[in-house]
Amino acid sequence: MKDIRLTLPFVLMAIVLVLFIGAPIANLYGVQLVKDFSGLIRAATDPVVYRSIWLSVYASAISAFLAFLFGTPLAYILARKEFPGKSLVARIIDLPMVIPHIAAGIMLYGIFNRSGMVGGLVNEFFLFEDALAGIVVAMLFVSLPFFVNSAREGFESVDPRLENVSRTLGEAPWRTFLKVSFPLASSHLLTGGILSWARGISEYAAVAIIAYYPKTAPVLIRDRFTAYGLTRSRSATILLVTICLITFILLWSFAKNHESDWH
Repeated sequence: MKDIRLTLPFVLMAIVLVLFIGAPIANLYGVQLVKDFSGLIRAATDPVVYRSIWLSVYASAISAFLAFLFGTPLAYILARKEFPGKSLVARIIDLPMVIPHIAAGIMLYGIFNRSGMVGGLVNEFFLFEDALAGIVVAMLFVSLPFFVNSAREGFESVDPRLENVSRTLGEAPWRTFLKVSFPLASSHLLTGGILSWARGISEYAAVAIIAYYPKTAPVLIRDRFTAYGLTRSRSATILLVTICLITFILLWSFAKNHESDWH
């Protein structure tokens, strides 16, 4: 009886939160499919719409790969090494999670525009401003903490004694990392990659500041909402949400199905 007194309020509060997230999604699909299915067909056959969605998916995949490439060594260092300023480094990595993303876009634009600290050095042969590279940079900035924190948690979950055994058996540090640490932390790395990809694909503000063109799906949806209202923007929104949901489910399924293999 006492357990019910605790469980029932918790269940009711959980239902409220699930409905809070699920109701807007259900309303989006319900209104679009019932009231304006023809608008959904027009959006699905609009090359501008599916190019923008593909750009979002493609650019966020690049940013997630860069987060993996550069974030994995950083996560391992934060998990395994002690050094002066370690806490400061960890907090710097977390900063994009608390900085308003419009401010993040302005900061990035200050460095990567055609006359910026980085953009000015490479603008003769490589552009960030209004280019794919700028989109990737903005997505990487806002999504990197999700990968690094998940990867760090994964490396911290690996028993250091297993690494020590590998080293005592004569394995070099690199081989120990690749044969012991990396495989045992792989599920966390994949989770971090999925979260990083999802966060990148959803970014609007930072992307719009540094690279308004070519238009990613969030930028295009915002433009259509401003110009035409809810009806025209909703069709593109449901396509983007559907593609993201399908990809998200497939990636999570892959991670769950292979988690036992990695361990």
